[in-house]
Amino acid sequence: MRMASIFRVFVSAVFFVLSTAHLQAHAQLRVEISGVGAVQIPIAVAGFADESIAPQKITSIIRADLERSGVFKIIPANVVLSETASVSFGDWRNRGAEALVVGSLQRQPGGRFSVRYMLYDLIKAAPLSGFSMVTQPHSTRLTAHKIADDIYEKLTGVRGIFSTRIAYVTKDGRSYRLEVADADGEDIQVALRSSEPIISPSWSPDGNKVAYVSFEAKKPVIYVQNLLTGKRTLIANHWGNNSAPAWAPDGRTLALALSRDGLTQVYLANADGGGVRQLTYIDCINTEPRFSPDGRYIYFTSDRSGQPHIYRMDVDGMSEQRVTFNSNYNVSPRLSPDGRLLAYISRRDGAFYLYTLDLTNGQELRLSDTTMDESPSFAPNSKYIMFATELGRRGTLSVVSIDGRSRHRLTPRAGDIREPTWGPFMK
Repeated sequence: MRMASIFRVFVSAVFFVLSTAHLQAHAQLRVEISGVGAVQIPIAVAGFADESIAPQKITSIIRADLERSGVFKIIPANVVLSETASVSFGDWRNRGAEALVVGSLQRQPGGRFSVRYMLYDLIKAAPLSGFSMVTQPHSTRLTAHKIADDIYEKLTGVRGIFSTRIAYVTKDGRSYRLEVADADGEDIQVALRSSEPIISPSWSPDGNKVAYVSFEAKKPVIYVQNLLTGKRTLIANHWGNNSAPAWAPDGRTLALALSRDGLTQVYLANADGGGVRQLTYIDCINTEPRFSPDGRYIYFTSDRSGQPHIYRMDVDGMSEQRVTFNSNYNVSPRLSPDGRLLAYISRRDGAFYLYTLDLTNGQELRLSDTTMDESPSFAPNSKYIMFATELGRRGTLSVVSIDGRSRHRLTPRAGDIREPTWGPFMK
């Protein structure tokens, strides 16, 4: 069936029943690094003075963030240095480091503590960045991620993504959970729990809500859930299938795939579910809509040529044109936030691989070496892609840099993990 070929990800899930509306803590994911960048920046992260007052070791989190990015080579420090300590630049350069991170923690009233951090450029023998912030014990990880973000940005010129969040679906036995976690897979919170599958989560641009598909009415229905309050809003419960929600960049509109009038077509709706208007009318399956970052276009999957390929149209449904031509099966379009790359899943030689297409020059690049890839999602800085795949018949998440050199996996302690979506930068 044509529908079976296009809805490869969709048909793997069935029904969902909501059993909890509020976030609940859960077990962590295991990180496995399997690749690094072509050029790495040698950096030493000294132990922060008095960091034992925090419930977690801030410098360990910073080192793990930097190492996982593939951009940095961690030079062993084995020393504690506060931001006020004198630094022997020559000694650190002799160890092979080009940058050095130092800092300290100090107790504050009410159980809080201040974190002070300094980044040195060892080549120029001068401070490059630094700041101080007061934090609560439960925000230790976020504080460390923000320091790692600053280091990444100051040394690469690109905004860091360590303090961003991800969402995904975990299956453990007959239990399904929509989970939200730090980008490193830590600090997991359960947003939704079900005895049936959950599919198609999609972050809102403000990072406070997730749209998803629920089958609690014995049919696919789209909801939006506020992650801060747990409140959810019914968005689409039309006749037939309601699927593939995707947010417009301004957060005021959702693109949907609905089959209320027959074959699945692309529609737009207001963020509250009202104002539904149809965009595609061709007598075939049109699904998986995604907005371009500037909101001018919608990319979507269609089998109008006889095989599923990715197409683009204006946001008003006009000027449809085909985008992918290689292979006879290309689905799940995702646009990089900078608008330069299109990520998608392509079937080649019977396997399903993650590919990108450079929209500026038409160059295609395969980014995965696994064979059952699905559900790509860009990091908000456009430098990494998270996707679901299968290893040893077990669902796991992989993260790969857009050049394909740096990669790591997030693996659950038990069960399978699918349907990732990378959250936006938070203001």
